[in-house]
Amino acid sequence: QVQLVESGGGLVQAGGSLRLSCAASGRTFSNYAMGWFRQAPGKEREFVAAITRRDSTYYADSVKGRFTIARDNAKNTVYLQMSSLKPEDTAVYYCSARAGTLQTREVVASAPHYDYWGQGTQVTVSS
Repeated sequence: QVQLVESGGGLVQAGGSLRLSCAASGRTFSNYAMGWFRQAPGKEREFVAAITRRDSTYYADSVKGRFTIARDNAKNTVYLQMSSLKPEDTAVYYCSARAGTLQTREVVASAPHYDYWGQGTQVTVSS
């Protein structure tokens, strides 16, 4: 079992920045693909960013150039640095972990392929 705990959400003005963190339990963190997804009220959960065990990174077009995903295997933590935030970035952000060895973009950008999820952290961007 892997437990994921997100932190770093909050209220920020448009154009501002936030860094989300996700701390994972378990000894095999470095083998997992880690993803960030978000869900706004009344909308489906959507892919934001992912990083594979080999440090390949993938982003949704809506956040490319503004968000950066990174991992620190020594700390069992994945980060999402968010800059130039927009009101449409407002959502609950979820951290996820995939244990499978297949970690192509098509796989890691798809929520059903993840095995573990955090409880989510709220990000609110005011205009």
